Amino acid sequence: MRLVTIRPAAGEAADPTGHRVAAVLPDGRLVPLVALARMTPDTLAEEIHELALATVIALDPDAEVLSRALAKAPAGELAEAAIDPASVKLSAPIPRPGKIVGVGYNYLDHVREQGLERPARPVLFSKFANSVIADGTPIRKPAGTHALDLEAELAVIIGRAARHVSAAHALACVGGYTVANDVTARDWQGQAAALGPGEKGDGQWLRAKGSDTFLPLGPFLVTPDELDRMAGAGRDGRGLAVRSWLTRASGPTAGQEFQMQDANTSDLMFGVAELISMISAEVTLEPGDIICTGTPSGVGVFRTPPIFMEPGDLVRIEVEGIGILTNPVVDQAGNAPEGSPAAEFIAARGD
Repeated sequence: MRLVTIRPAAGEAADPTGHRVAAVLPDGRLVPLVALARMTPDTLAEEIHELALATVIALDPDAEVLSRALAKAPAGELAEAAIDPASVKLSAPIPRPGKIVGVGYNYLDHVREQGLERPARPVLFSKFANSVIADGTPIRKPAGTHALDLEAELAVIIGRAARHVSAAHALACVGGYTVANDVTARDWQGQAAALGPGEKGDGQWLRAKGSDTFLPLGPFLVTPDELDRMAGAGRDGRGLAVRSWLTRASGPTAGQEFQMQDANTSDLMFGVAELISMISAEVTLEPGDIICTGTPSGVGVFRTPPIFMEPGDLVRIEVEGIGILTNPVVDQAGNAPEGSPAAEFIAARGD
């Protein structure tokens, strides 16, 4: 099953109760859960319209109730209630996660491109809810950084509370998966290749990874059972291609989409179950919390010469079977150069 959060017409800053949760039909159209509840009152309560997606998956972590409701709903009523996805704007599936745990150095090829040894444990760091934006929402490049980088990642959405969970039981705590772009200011992070003469960076990752708009998420929450139907994929999110592309606004390749990353989640050194077990040993994970599982090689900072995102660029992230996440890059004031890929993307969306 695929679920989305539809944002209020007034925008993402509006009252969170204005968000609506919807199921994605096989033809791509959306059925708000409140409409589904009206068709199947013996299965879903109409009050479901008051619930955020994090609460929905907490109450129905295996999506069994929602699946029954979809199966019971009359086909004609479903068709009548369905919404064209082009007629609405989506928020991130979980617009305000309680916790966001990032994972560093989790693909061996990414470790090797940095000249590092294989780690015994993953590096964990935090991002904040202020960094979360939706598919299509601009990434803002702060004025103080000159080395903004992309990181394509599979993200895990927690469905059941996890505390001291063993790896053998950890997958039962997964509510779904989505696509993430772990945007990073490499100069603030302190990566040597991103530093100019005399620069040192922060020496830690707080603002480098936690700044506003630094975590595009979406567009879908995909439940683990959906992956069972994909050849070569597993409920643990392994076997999925992870790719990223960048369309530059300037330079010799301006206007051309260039592939940055091309990997597979089968290459994760620490899988989803291991990560949940490791994290929950000390940090309780709640429904709606996010784990970003790490990025493969191909990021901009370790290229020769480095490639960093600039206002006017357009970045596209894909995790096979989960979805495609596209975001324009703008400056701190929210502007993109006229005629740039970002400006044209924003104009086409009508934002």
